[in-house]
Amino acid sequence: MKKIFKKAIKKGHFLLASGYHSEYYFQGYELLKYPRIASKLGKEISKMWNKDDIDVVVSLAVGGIVLGHEVARALNKRHIFLERKNKEFSLERGFKLKEGERVLLVEDVVTTGGSLKEAIRVLKKYKVRIVGITALLLRGNVKFRYPFKTLLKLKIEKYKPENCPLCRRNVPLSIPGTKQKK
Repeated sequence: MKKIFKKAIKKGHFLLASGYHSEYYFQGYELLKYPRIASKLGKEISKMWNKDDIDVVVSLAVGGIVLGHEVARALNKRHIFLERKNKEFSLERGFKLKEGERVLLVEDVVTTGGSLKEAIRVLKKYKVRIVGITALLLRGNVKFRYPFKTLLKLKIEKYKPENCPLCRRNVPLSIPGTKQKK
């Protein structure tokens, strides 16, 4: 499995969605753009949760949509996603959740867990039961009140911008992903 992940790890100087800087960036879509690999990753994640009673897989747009779909396919469950509207996550496109539904929350990469914590606050408004949280990659040390499982954990240094050694060396900063610098 680690061999597959190597294709998605980029080296440089990156601004992460969390606001931190890093020498490494995991571009999940480098893997998920290939249907066979996406399917394989979805099946691997689903194996970690197939004994849990799940009604719906909820992922975060944009990075988690393909993975969430593949996890849902492997579990034979419904898939919906949260997307940002006015800078906050919400259910759009006619997606609905019923009170008491059991939810598996899916994201591609977790660094600080900020987006997932925001998603949890949104999901609580629907009075669903969060069964667990899952991701392709954990690149830090995050704790949640719910079971949290990932396919891969990497200890990759991240830096506050004011303490970034890459900035001090004038390494050009790249802004990957869907969030732009604030």
